[in-house]
Amino acid sequence: MISIENLHLNIERKEILKGIGLHLQPGDIYGLLGPNGAGKSTTIFALLGLRARSSGRISVLGRDPGEHASEIRRMVGVMPEHAGFYDWMTAPAYLRWYVRLYGQTPTDRDLRMLLEKVGLDTDHRPIGTYSRGMKQRMAVARALAPRPRLLILDEPTNGLDPKGRREIHDLLLEFVAEGNAGVLLCTHLLNDVDRLCNRIGIIDQGRTRLEGRLGDLLAEQGTGQRYRLRLEAKPDSANLPVGVSLLAHEGDWWRVQIQSEASEAPSALWGELWERGWRILEIRSEASSLEELYLNITAPDPSHVQEAAR
Repeated sequence: MISIENLHLNIERKEILKGIGLHLQPGDIYGLLGPNGAGKSTTIFALLGLRARSSGRISVLGRDPGEHASEIRRMVGVMPEHAGFYDWMTAPAYLRWYVRLYGQTPTDRDLRMLLEKVGLDTDHRPIGTYSRGMKQRMAVARALAPRPRLLILDEPTNGLDPKGRREIHDLLLEFVAEGNAGVLLCTHLLNDVDRLCNRIGIIDQGRTRLEGRLGDLLAEQGTGQRYRLRLEAKPDSANLPVGVSLLAHEGDWWRVQIQSEASEAPSALWGELWERGWRILEIRSEASSLEELYLNITAPDPSHVQEAAR
């Protein structure tokens, strides 16, 4: 549905995107992650044909946005981070007007079902009286209204309570369930990515630093495996074998990381820790987290820091 290869883009002779790759297939919910200013919004502008690329290849729903931008935008539902509405209109009237821009004529039943899906009533309140959370739901409804094949959503659950977030999550999972549609999700809420996304891409400083299936990336990440150890008594935390580092402790539980070379046979390290006074009562393996993966990938490059300090 989306294929971007080695995308470069200049704005006013400044290179903003310096090598973006992004691959989204039908049925995917793809999490596009990165710090503020990394190039996420510019990438979206490029794939919608709102910014001309300098080099590289972009295909959206089988079309080049440089040549078929209008056609692409008719098949894509977009929710920007800051969504605006005609505040004097009611939700049904606004959605009916909006969908007609796509050449469609929704029925009253269509609009009622859509608003119910996002948790809004079909009452006659002006949109301007809506709370922030209600406007967020309205923005999701607007993106879904023209029955798109592809959704591009920027922070869709921002401002929602836990119940509202779960409802939007379920709606997006339903949207891709048949395998014919896809979602590109831009968010800083890593919990949303953990629950929704099967693929991610991490952008930093205009480049794609990492891309792939989320489960595979989490399994491969880091330099070692992490464990929680429940101990009989406080150990000598300075007396650790080579390849073991202490991360933190809380009560009787101590978190350690075993470097990749040593993690192939950690049982020998448990014996060595015991010999050094670590009276281990219980061992629990910790799954690698998306937060750790993200922070590892987007950590400042020391050479860039040194250069900036000069």
